[in-house]
Amino acid sequence: MKVRGARVHNLKNIDVDVPRDALVVFTGISGSGKSSLAFSTLFAESQRRYLDSVSPYARRLIDQVGEPDVDRIDGLPPAVALQQQRGAPSTRSSVGSVTTISNGLRMLYSRAGRYPDGQTILYANSFSPNTPEGACPRCHGIGRVFEATEKLLVPDDSKTIRDGAIAAWPPAWQGKNLSRILTTLGHDIDTPWKDLPRADRDWILFTDETPKVPVYPGFDVSQVKEAIKRDQSPSYMGTFASAKRYVEHSFATTQSQLTKKRVARFMQISQCPECGGKKLKKESLSVTFGGLDIAELSQLTLSGLAERLRGETATEADASHPEKAIVAQRIVGDILARVEALTRLGLGYLSLERSTPTLSPGEMQRLRLATQIRSQLFGVVYVLDEPSAGLHPSDTQALLNALDELKGAGNSLFVVEHDVSVINHADWIVDIGPAAGTGGGEVVYSGPVDGLREVSRSQTGKHLFAAASAAQRTLREPTGWLKLEQIERNNLRGLDVALPFGVLTTVTGVSGSGKSSLISQALVELVTEALGQKPVAEPATPEIDLMDGDPETPTGGRIADGTAMIKRLVTVDQKPIGRTPRSNLATYTGLFDHVRKLFAATPEAKDRGYGVGRFSFNVVKGRCPNCEGAGFVSVELLFLPSVYTPCPECNGQRYNPETLEITYRGRNIAEVLDLTVAKAHDFFADEPPIQRALEALLEVGLGYLRLGQPATELSGGEAQRIKLATELQRAQRDDTLYILDEPTAGLHPSDVAMLLVQLNRLVDAGNTVIVVEHNMRVAEQSDWLIDMGPGAGDQGGAIVAQGQPTAVAKTEASQTARFLFPQRE
Repeated sequence: MKVRGARVHNLKNIDVDVPRDALVVFTGISGSGKSSLAFSTLFAESQRRYLDSVSPYARRLIDQVGEPDVDRIDGLPPAVALQQQRGAPSTRSSVGSVTTISNGLRMLYSRAGRYPDGQTILYANSFSPNTPEGACPRCHGIGRVFEATEKLLVPDDSKTIRDGAIAAWPPAWQGKNLSRILTTLGHDIDTPWKDLPRADRDWILFTDETPKVPVYPGFDVSQVKEAIKRDQSPSYMGTFASAKRYVEHSFATTQSQLTKKRVARFMQISQCPECGGKKLKKESLSVTFGGLDIAELSQLTLSGLAERLRGETATEADASHPEKAIVAQRIVGDILARVEALTRLGLGYLSLERSTPTLSPGEMQRLRLATQIRSQLFGVVYVLDEPSAGLHPSDTQALLNALDELKGAGNSLFVVEHDVSVINHADWIVDIGPAAGTGGGEVVYSGPVDGLREVSRSQTGKHLFAAASAAQRTLREPTGWLKLEQIERNNLRGLDVALPFGVLTTVTGVSGSGKSSLISQALVELVTEALGQKPVAEPATPEIDLMDGDPETPTGGRIADGTAMIKRLVTVDQKPIGRTPRSNLATYTGLFDHVRKLFAATPEAKDRGYGVGRFSFNVVKGRCPNCEGAGFVSVELLFLPSVYTPCPECNGQRYNPETLEITYRGRNIAEVLDLTVAKAHDFFADEPPIQRALEALLEVGLGYLRLGQPATELSGGEAQRIKLATELQRAQRDDTLYILDEPTAGLHPSDVAMLLVQLNRLVDAGNTVIVVEHNMRVAEQSDWLIDMGPGAGDQGGAIVAQGQPTAVAKTEASQTARFLFPQRE
């Protein structure tokens, strides 16, 4: 394949030739332009050419990626992209639906299931919770229901209604209005809630009635009766709404995230009482195969499902219905073939009913990869985005086997990857760089792996061929221990563990072994509770977001000792720093507040009376009225992808002309937002508060990002490092427990080295850092290692080895041991 003149994002008009029918790995440090070449250029052009042959009507239904800025690409076959994004999160999307195994199971139960006497045959749709024929009528196929209980709506029953007993009611005037309406209706709002009659309490909280009555502010019940008798004109007519009705209506209709978050506190999600959380109608659940209904079978792990189905096809067949045996054998054979493809990729610990929003990006990508292996296409280019993400080194070999299988079937593979073992396995490397952002976008090297050894300016080559240093580090000694006892969470069953203070600890183990269950879930919850903090809830968006994922599993167990040594808990995860383009690097880190103050303090801004708010693109007086501060407008092109073009009024600068007339050291506010972190560091050399934030971002390798880069354009790894930098710029306090879940995801080995420096800095300042990781470089550089396993799912959940990394490396039972210090064996 010959690419000529590629200019997408930071690519500098590059030319490159890439072989077909080969495993080609695109490498380079984070932000160098790898994905711009592989996805935004090669895949985008392949998709564009294919869609040219599709009818305009069908094209409208396809999510198109847009036409790449490239002169010419020759020899480009059809392409399939296997990216890490999940698509729209939905509790109705599961492992079973993504892999289509659920379709086979429904057919199996419909045609070969054991029915109760007298029950008519059900079609396959009746075994799906996503259809009217199959969904439980109470929960509509979700398996859970919203409940507003008296305890939630009235947390303090010693208060009166006037004093705010009904916490779920709206604050300010609207809450007072409802109290006044109750007075008109004859209810006593000055008696403690607990002393009111049960019937009155139930009506006030749960009635669906909405009476409209006259309101007389300041009157008590007897005065209201008198006023009505005298036909006195009311101040206004008020409509009553019960607490439950108000909460449900507000949650369903409000556009305000704050309101949605507030009312969500008064609703609890519980298992549907009618289907017991199984999502289906009773008739569907009465049909069994192998003694289990379809919901019970779907709860098994994929490995457990295969084991169960292998022994059931013959025994399930009814002698009077031999055709059932034939049907069962054929359907089960197809299901087992699909399950085998998944288990070979290390996903045997997942269950069919596991919802996709709870999967890691790496797990999601491997599900799609298994589906492609089954499809047996020929002559296709598969473009993959870091398929090793979230994989233990022992699982990476299974991934490489799967890639080899696709290549052996006559396909080409383009893989964007940082993992050294995947890079070493490649037939061809395209190294993009040499640096990130504007310092990248060039082809540093294109050729076989060994040739990269001679390229001195390649950051990848330095790490690919560097021998591990045999020098012994001086490991820190723990200053104390945090002891957890009898931890129960997911596959953890009565686990006892001691975590050291004052050191860098890495928790390793195969995917699904229980690392995140122990650290990111159980430990975080127990420490949060011990510190008296409330869990930080993400602002709720649509109702489905609250229902997504598995029901909240309560953590069992306790902290036996060590809480006195923790003053603060900080979790640094990979969740986005914002859901809209209005959130960006500058706003999240807080440095934009200082920048706006500098602009507001200029003589010209003072003369015009411009305050700090004037320099926010979210404020009406400062932003461009045409794009409302977004910087771009969407142009609908019917059957072509919508095009986002810079706003014609402000040319993408977000602000109105008057605001842009104010300059600080020769730049207006839009030009400052367009600076990279590295350039801004030089520009604001004399401003300590801004310097502190920028230096922290440089230290975690984010010098290439623009200050105004929208949050929606950042990867999970970039979002996590921004959070880490935000923490690093704060005045350092000791006795803080930092927890990071896979912080190296999406990081080049040179960025991993930079990250390790920052984590060690936190520990040296008197803090404790615990990371959940698959990266062996991080594990080797830790002071303490805890290896979970030995396997995944039901075969995991135990501590296989713990101690200093060199000691764990000698543990035979550990699957991690053989990947530690491999060059020293």
